This record gives sequence, C-alpha cells and structure tokens, in this order.
Amino acid sequence: MARPKSGQELPVMNTAAGGTAAARQPDGSNVFLTTRLEHVLDSARANSLWPFPFGTACCAIEFMSVVMSHYDLSRFGAEVVRFSPRQSDLLIVAGTVTDKMAPVMVRIYEQMAEPKYVISMGACACTGGFYRAYHVVQGIDEFIPVDIYVPGCPPTPEALLTGVVSLQEMIRRGETHYQRMAAAAKAGGVHGDA
Repeated sequence: MARPKSGQELPVMNTAAGGTAAARQPDGSNVFLTTRLEHVLDSARANSLWPFPFGTACCAIEFMSVVMSHYDLSRFGAEVVRFSPRQSDLLIVAGTVTDKMAPVMVRIYEQMAEPKYVISMGACACTGGFYRAYHVVQGIDEFIPVDIYVPGCPPTPEALLTGVVSLQEMIRRGETHYQRMAAAAKAGGVHGDA
C-alpha cells in the first residue's frame, strides 16, 4: 500500500451522509470514509420509504397516479406501498378525515414501525378543506404529528413528489418530528409529542 509523499494531501470531499471521503489516488492508495452511523442510517432511511396510503377521498386518486409509470414514485425509493402499518414507515393521509375516522388513523400511526413519518396530502387533510363542519377534522395535526404538508384540492402528482423529496431531505438533515424527539430524549429533554 503506497502512502502519499510528505506534503502531498489527499483530496477530501463532503459526502451526502455528512462525513468526508478521500478520492482514490493515482498511486493506487486506498479510499477512506469517515462519518457517523446516524448519518448513514438517515441516508438509507431517506432512500427506502415504505408508504402506507390512508386515502379517503379524491386525493387518493392522485396518490394512485403517483405510483403509476408516468410519475413513478419508485424512482425516489418509495415504491414498496404497504397496506399494513407494521410494515410501513411513511403515512400518507390523502383526503378528508372525519371525527369517526380519526381514531382509526391514530391507531394506524401508533402501529407503524419507528422511525415513522407523515405526509398530509390535500387541503382536507391539512386544514379540513372547505368542510367547515362539526364532523370533519380541521387538520390531522390535531391528532398526529405531521412532517410535510402538500397543499391543493386535489394536489397534483408533482406536488406529492415534491413532498416526498422534501421529506427525504428532512430525513437526511435530521429535521423530522421523530428525529427531533429522539434528539431531545437523547439530550435529556422531555420525551413527548410536540
């Protein structure tokens, strides 16, 4: 194994995982990588989301078009759509949620594997939409923590793809609700939903 000559520095570049890596040298010396395990795990989690679609209205049709070949959600690592909360880590709430459906949504969220993420898709899931009535939840964030809001009535497939990409960036940066709560618990803060 040849070592670089004294005074010769290895070119160092930043990686997506938050560490540093050296490029292979012309003399054939080995490449090395330094990073934190959390960064590697976050990068892997960001690129392997398993969504659970909680579709209740017209927004669910837009979600269906996102997984079709024209938009192809699988290009972003989220192709494994699961209809079992125990096998998924991304809850996509698409459509109107009534007061009778809210406990079911909360139960599904609680059964999901951790770390878990939530995308609120559409005006009805985000704010209740145009249903200003006693029986419609005025935003799912009253019951479960939401990481990404995708507005629209219904939102376009491109908007949902943008939401998924934004969630992946949040996961890589450690800014999701789950990651903030885990960091607070690790730092000795109070653990609970904010």
